[in-house]
Amino acid sequence: MAQSEQEILEGLAEIVNEETGLDTASVEMDKSFTEDLDIDSLSMMTIVVNAEEKFGVRIPDSEVKNLKTVRDAVTYIGGAQS
Repeated sequence: MAQSEQEILEGLAEIVNEETGLDTASVEMDKSFTEDLDIDSLSMMTIVVNAEEKFGVRIPDSEVKNLKTVRDAVTYIGGAQS
């Protein structure tokens, strides 16, 4: 079942929180994973794997490099669910 952008954002924020300890409220749509949230590549890969599991989608390695902002990830996950 496809989830709304808000549901995906909240789920992604929980994953980021579990991996990095960042407050879920700091995971906002226009935040960059690397510059704003200071997420390194290893943590990003863990977040991607956990997001695939949580949302039932596949995020190929070739797509991960395009997920620069939280909005990019939410949009990709939403599209992959439908």
